[in-house]
Amino acid sequence: MRIVMMGTGTFAEPTLEALLAAGVDVVGVVTQPDRNSGRKGGSTRQTGKGMANIAAAAGVPVSQPESINTPEGLAALAAFQPELLVVAAYGQILKPSVIALPTLGAINVHASLLPKYRGASPIAHAILNGETTTGVTIIRITPGLDAGDMLVSESRDIFPDETTGELEVRLAHLGAHLTLYVLRQLQAGPIPGEKQDAALVTKAPKLTKEMGAIDWTQPAEIISRQVRALQPWPTAYTFFHRPGKEPMRVIVNRVVAGPALSTEAPNVSAGQILAAERIPASGDSPSEMAMVVSCGGTVPVWITELQPAGKKRMTAAEFLRGYPLQPGYRFGPEVG
Repeated sequence: MRIVMMGTGTFAEPTLEALLAAGVDVVGVVTQPDRNSGRKGGSTRQTGKGMANIAAAAGVPVSQPESINTPEGLAALAAFQPELLVVAAYGQILKPSVIALPTLGAINVHASLLPKYRGASPIAHAILNGETTTGVTIIRITPGLDAGDMLVSESRDIFPDETTGELEVRLAHLGAHLTLYVLRQLQAGPIPGEKQDAALVTKAPKLTKEMGAIDWTQPAEIISRQVRALQPWPTAYTFFHRPGKEPMRVIVNRVVAGPALSTEAPNVSAGQILAAERIPASGDSPSEMAMVVSCGGTVPVWITELQPAGKKRMTAAEFLRGYPLQPGYRFGPEVG
């Protein structure tokens, strides 16, 4: 079976490596163009080894069209003479002409338990919405967005402090395992797929930088989900306000929702930095310094890692050495 793998970034790479390690006949790899400062095109997805590098090391030819749906992109794909497309986080919606080109069609490795979270960012949206379970579904690709019949799916728990980047690593390896399972089934004959329940469909649209702005009037749990969901991109952010100083943009990398302080000043405003304290140790988690910030709800947010504009990522303890807390220090929007 002549297979072309289409994908970009860290979610796709384990599937390509698994196909190559299993001796599957990968005749070509299609991945998005590399992004650099001199061009607008290309992918912003996080990469590890890089799909093109993995393919080149295995002697597999690579195509990186600006769009697979152009005549040039379609011609490059046709030159591989694929029987099956295996797609994982490619980053472009395939037009019917692309889907129809391989004789056995195309399958997609999708990082959710469909029909939940169709779209570009299913892992982040699962965390944003407070899901405790997600998974990977392999589907047949149809013209509808992630709407094809389901061939197999498997679930995984979402850990309480897990970021999108961390969860993606686990789901990527699950996706690779399920892809090999589906290929073995296809080699034995057609697989009867299961139609998705249209009444259960939810969407997971692309993330935007604007989604990163922290609203400190939200409860601590909502802010915690936002910080976790937007790591590694586009990241959650706020502005550090000091009396008499210009607001400083800060990326918030790690937070904990609660616990409440034993003594809390009355009538505090959302975003006010209440204290610098150590988070009580629990289980295997050691105690660490945090900045305690007021927010909506009954418990504050405890920031343990952050990154001031133009500086490296640092612990709360490191930040506090450079900016010892003073009355009036707070986080909030740039203006206001």
